This record gives sequence, structure tokens and C-alpha cells, in this order.
Amino acid sequence: MNITIVGTGRAGSSFAAALRGVRHDVHLIHHDALDDVRTPDLILLAVPDDAIRPVSDRLAPSDTYVVAHVAGSRGLGELSAHARVGLMHPLAALSTPELGAPRLLGALYSVAGDELVTHVVASLEGRALRLTDDQRAIYHATATVAANHLVALMGHVQVLAESAGLTLEDFLPLSEQALADVALMGVSRALTGPASRADMATIDAHLAAISPSQRSTYVAMANAAFELAEQRRLTSHL
Repeated sequence: MNITIVGTGRAGSSFAAALRGVRHDVHLIHHDALDDVRTPDLILLAVPDDAIRPVSDRLAPSDTYVVAHVAGSRGLGELSAHARVGLMHPLAALSTPELGAPRLLGALYSVAGDELVTHVVASLEGRALRLTDDQRAIYHATATVAANHLVALMGHVQVLAESAGLTLEDFLPLSEQALADVALMGVSRALTGPASRADMATIDAHLAAISPSQRSTYVAMANAAFELAEQRRLTSHL
């Protein structure tokens, strides 16, 4: 398949490498080089969310190709200037093209619109998930929490570790064990620590020890842990 990818950032470069790897003919261009679109079967927009509509509007409408984007938070309305449209958003962290490209293989994709995007996902050995418009915002919020907020949480860990004279790397094995337990046992059973046993004295000691700038994050996460612990308690009595 002939595919033009518009957007040379992390997402566009990851898609270009992955799609070339499964034998598509891929042409990667910057969003300011739309005169170089050529004659594709698919134009895939890997540009910032707010740029999808203006970039799409600059493309000549045609029935010969599909215009699609890879944004998880936007629907097909951003592409309303075109007759054949689609979207394919991967649940994969595309932090660099070298890491992102292999992660696109076998990933779960939110898709909509023209069946051509489903064929592209299948060529990547991915699984296509079709959502309603009402589901799209909560789906993307969940993806944001699962990846971006997890990284932000690790930033919190890093600050606390360094204040104790340690490093983030000292605590990463513990985080990896906790995620492995979630995968093995589920969220409620994987929960450990003072909130899981309602140990307020320990939590108060933590709050006294950590820097004021980090306390609100700690409290928010402790409250979430309390809720999980309460759910576990209620479930165990059913």
C-alpha cells in the first residue's frame, strides 16, 4: 500500500518505520511540505491534535485516497473536508522512533471510518477496537493516565528518592514488581503499604518527612489507595 505520513515527529517517524517494516511503500513528509503528497492510498496525519483540521483542510479532496489521523482524543469531524476518512490511534508509547516502531506491531488500536485503516492495522498484526464518540474522551483519558501519569508518578518517586540520598533506579525494581502483581492478581489484591492497612501513623510520618511541594501528590495517591483498600474490604465480605 502507498502511504504518505504527514508529520516527522515521534509518532510519524514511529509509524513510518513500522509500516515500512511490513512492506508498505511509505513517504514521510513535514506538514509544511504538503505539495509533496504524491498519489497515496492513505494519507496519515501524525501532527499535534490542534493541527489536524488545518492540515487536513490544506489537502486536496479526492475519492482515490483515505485521509486519517492517529490522535486518540479526536474523531472524524476533524477531517470533514474529505470524502474518505479514518483514524487509527495506538495504545503504545511512542517515546522515540526506535522504541515506538516495534511497539506498534501487535498493538491495540482505536479505529474509525474507512475500512482501509482496519487493513493497515491488520498488516501491523494489531487489534482494531471501534469506539463510539461518547467513549472516545474517556478512552483517551485512560490512556493518558496509564502512560503519561505513570511517568509523572515516577517523577514524584525520583524527587522523594533524591531527598533521601537515593536514586530513582533504586526504586524501579519495586515499581516493576508492583506492576507485575497487578497483571497477575488484579489491582485490589496487588495493593500493599500503609493505606492498605489503614496505618495513619505511618502516613502522617511520611507527610512530615517529605517536602511540602510533594505532599499534595502523596496525599492524592494515598487517598486513591484508601479507596482501593475499601473496595477490597467490601468485596471480601460479599
